[in-house]
Amino acid sequence: MSGRGKLIAVVGDEDTVTGFLLGGVGEMNAQRKPNFLVVEKETSVAEIEETFRSFLSRDDIGIILINQCVAELIRHAVEAHTRSLPAVLEIPSKEHPYDAARDSVLRRARGMFTADDLR
Repeated sequence: MSGRGKLIAVVGDEDTVTGFLLGGVGEMNAQRKPNFLVVEKETSVAEIEETFRSFLSRDDIGIILINQCVAELIRHAVEAHTRSLPAVLEIPSKEHPYDAARDSVLRRARGMFTADDLR
C-alpha cells in the first residue's frame, strides 16, 4: 500500500452501501475482493462476521463503516477489535437511528477521559 491511501470499507443495508458506492468508495483488491458488503434479510450472521474480520485483516483498509444495527449482530467481534487501524465507526441506517449508548467505540473512548480532562 505504499504510495496509496487506505480504503473505506462499508458493511450495511442496501441504501447505506449504495450511497457510499455512488460516492466513489467501492474498490476491489488484487484478489478481487470488494471493500463492501450489502446485508440483506437472508445474509447470515456468520457471513457478516467473516466479512468484518476479513476487513480487519486487510492492510489496504483504514476505516470500516458499519450500520449500528448490523454491528449489534456481531457485537462480540466489534468489541474484540482494539487496534486503532482500521478504525471501526458505527453509523445509523435509514430505518435505525444512531444510539450512542450502544456504540462500543464511543463507550471505550469515554473511559479514556475523566471529567477534569473535558474542562
